[in-house]
Order: sequence, then structure tokens, then C-alpha cells
Amino acid sequence: MLKWIQVLVFTVIVFATGYLSYVIWEGRIITTFSLFVTISAVLIGFMIFIENRQPSQTINWILVFAAFPVLGFFFYLIFGRNYKKRKRYDEKQEQDEEAFNKIEGHRPIQEEDLNQMGDHQKMFFRLAHELGNSPVSFNSQTQVLTNGSEKFPAILESLKKARHHIHLEYYIVRHDEIGQEIKNVLIEKAKEGVEVRFLFDAVGSWRLSDGFKQDLRDAGVKLKAFAPVRLPFIGSRINFRNHRKIIVVDGEQGFMGGLNIGDEYLGRNAHFGEWRDTHLFVRGEAVRTLQLIFLQDWYYETNEHLLTQDYLSPEVVITHSEAGGIQLIADGPDTQWENIKKLYFSMIISAKKSIWIASPYFIPDDDILTAMKVASLSGVDVRLMMPSVPDKRIVYHASRSYYPELMEAGVKVYEYSRGFLHSKVIIVDEELASIGTSNMDMRSFHLNFEVNAFLFRTDSTAKLVEDFRQDFDESREIDPSSFNKRSILIRVMESFFRLLSPLL
Repeated sequence: MLKWIQVLVFTVIVFATGYLSYVIWEGRIITTFSLFVTISAVLIGFMIFIENRQPSQTINWILVFAAFPVLGFFFYLIFGRNYKKRKRYDEKQEQDEEAFNKIEGHRPIQEEDLNQMGDHQKMFFRLAHELGNSPVSFNSQTQVLTNGSEKFPAILESLKKARHHIHLEYYIVRHDEIGQEIKNVLIEKAKEGVEVRFLFDAVGSWRLSDGFKQDLRDAGVKLKAFAPVRLPFIGSRINFRNHRKIIVVDGEQGFMGGLNIGDEYLGRNAHFGEWRDTHLFVRGEAVRTLQLIFLQDWYYETNEHLLTQDYLSPEVVITHSEAGGIQLIADGPDTQWENIKKLYFSMIISAKKSIWIASPYFIPDDDILTAMKVASLSGVDVRLMMPSVPDKRIVYHASRSYYPELMEAGVKVYEYSRGFLHSKVIIVDEELASIGTSNMDMRSFHLNFEVNAFLFRTDSTAKLVEDFRQDFDESREIDPSSFNKRSILIRVMESFFRLLSPLL
């Protein structure tokens, strides 16, 4: 039914556009343009209304249509259709749930492990188990890799030691110096007989050269683009991107986090300077979850079924300890509950002492924004760290539009001064942490394929706290009184770009 309503709306607007062209020729521009705007706003508003979105999302889209009467409709076709998202990814959701229940379902939550936690943390990990279909693991090791200077040497060393298979999944891959170095290792391993599979996002890596890709294929690397876009100005496929960064080596070692593959992630871009980012090394039981995420994404694009013992039975056994737990959670348009957003929300409302958030982009929905303000007003130490150097100016100004109401509630806002901040980290009470690919924005919450690790009292959690303290020292705290003196032009720009939040 909804599909036919969308077709009807599109037909009416096309007809109205044709009629508008005719009456412009006749000289009756103003009256007919008003009629066209009215018809467009009413029909599109009705179409969004019957999708039963959150009221704030509905209002935002209607405001977009009011500001851009003609373009707003085409923006909606590309960026806004919930119906197309549900239809495209329902099958993937069913396949993923079946695979996770089959592979991870036999590994239930162990009550003796949960007894290490407080009551509010037990509730959090039960929620994560319910959403992600994989329980918290206390039989895994993790290590924080701070910045590209620690990540890339670690992954190169791991790749060179691969014996059976290498699986990579990335949003952005560059054919620059570090990209070529990784490519050469993959080619060498493929020629040795190691199975190499490489999944890259078609939009995030659209500049990746054909020669780079052909070199890999010629060596025997299985290379696949995720969600290629053939009609970007008509279809909505361009909007649902694979933002994950995953490496799995022999099913025994895994890497995930915020760093893509490119020289800028090593601080080699003169504009950004130092690139502040965070990655995570995983070894042991939890690697199987990371492997499952990759295998299901690979199956979605290739129909190659790899849920076999060759890929899901790592030999590494980590002795059980009381060093803490890790839970890996995937999220995307193929999940029902917006997993990571709900887990972020649960972390924030569970905080007793502190909430520290680092994100390059901050465009929250009403739930997250309200939770942060209420926590701060309740006496919790809430801090938000953002970059002072923007990489996407529109998103940068939209993010800054939220500063005044956060600071009014007592939230401390910092801007990282040493370079570009790209870390996506949340720490609650210095013992529960999240690290991964998901930004604190609407795109990560509702549109992108993401993956995050949730850590409880691990050595890695302590390292993240240590890094946060260092980052605070290298940041400037925003003074509310000074910030409120910014020019009216800047305020208008921030408000205008905030209006575009459904598209960002």
C-alpha cells in the first residue's frame, strides 16, 4: 500500500512540475508556484506521516520540504524512505539472526561472570545479548591501539603471519602509501595459498583505483564492493553504507575500531595534522562474533556460504580470568532495534559518576540528547569531546548547534586541539566502555552498518580512560559565555545545517 502511495505522490509532483513549466511560459509564475509548493508539502508530509516515524523526524523532514520545496522531494527519495530500507534488508536481517543463533546460541550468559558486575551493568549486558544475539565473553583478550602509529604496524604483523585466511571489511580504502603496503602483503599471502577476502564500501572507497583492485584480483584475492550504486540520483541504495572496519586473521585474531586504510590516518595530511583515533585488537572467543559479522556481510554480497568449522573454530583458548568482559555488537539497516543507539542510551542512563564521550560528529536524536542533559542535571560528570578542525563543515556546524543546550544543563564540551579527533569512544563510570565505528549521529544510528565493542573492567577500559585524560589535556573546554557571543551569522548557519540533520 505504501509503495503505491509513494508512486502516486511522485506522479502528482511530476505532473505539477510539468504544469509549472507551462504556466511559467504563460507568465503566471507566483500563483502556480505557490500551488506546486502546497501540493508537494501536503502529499509528502502525508507520506511521511503514515510511515509512523518519530514526531521529531517527521517535523524535520517537513521543514526540509518547506525550505527546499522542489529539491526536498528528491532528497527524500534518496535519503528518507523507511519503506525501501525495510524491504531491502528484511531478508538479510533474517539470515543474520539465524546464523548468530546457530553459532552463538549455545554460548549462554554465565551467571558467575555477571556476578562481577553491578546490577545496572548486568542489565546492560543482558540488553546487549538480546539485541546482538551474542553474550559477553570473559574468555578474550583485548588491546587498545591508539592512533594509526599503533594500528597499522599491528595489523601488518598479523597479516604477515596468516596461515589459512584473511578477511577485511572497510569503509574507506586508499591506494596511497599505507594502502599499497597492505595490498602488497595481501598479494604475497594470496600467492602463498592463504584465502584472502576483501569487502569494501562502494561509496566510501569510490576513489580506489581500478589498478589497485585489479592487482589484488590477479593475485587471487577475492574482492567485492558492498552495495554498489548504479543510479545514485534515483535510488536510495546510496544512503545505506557499510561503515565497518574489520580484520579477521585465521579466525584467531581480530581488529576493529575507527581507523580506515589511508595515509591521513597516520597523520600524513597537512590539513588535519595529527589524526587522533582508536582501534582495538581482539584475541580469543570474541573473535568468532567479529568473524560472523564479516561472513554474513560477505554472504549478502556474494552468496558464498562460509559458516563452516574452517572459519568458526579458532584454536586459541584464553584462560578464564576476572580481567573483564567484551561484547561485540553489529548494527545497521538490517537490524530491528537500532542496537548501538539503544546501547548508548542505556550506558548514559546507567551512569552513576561519569560519562565521557568522544565523537567526530554529534547529531543526536531526542532520546540521546535528553539522556545526556538529564544525567548532567542529576550530578553526573558528563563530558563531550569534539574536533576543533572540521572534515565536514556542514556536519561540524550542525554539531555545534547543540552546544548551548548541553552546556546549559552542565555538560562540559571540549574541542580537541592537537589535530583531528576521529575516535568514537564512550566511557561510563571509568569501567564500562564502547569503542567502534559508530558516531554519535543520526546516520550511524539509523542508516550505516556499524560494529562496536562494549568492554567491562578490562585492561583496555583502563587504557581508554588514560587516553581520555590525555586528550582532555590536549583540548580546549568551551566557555559558555564566550561561545554565546558568536556572531548572528554563525548562529544562523548552525541552525540552518541542523535543519538538514535528516540528510547528514
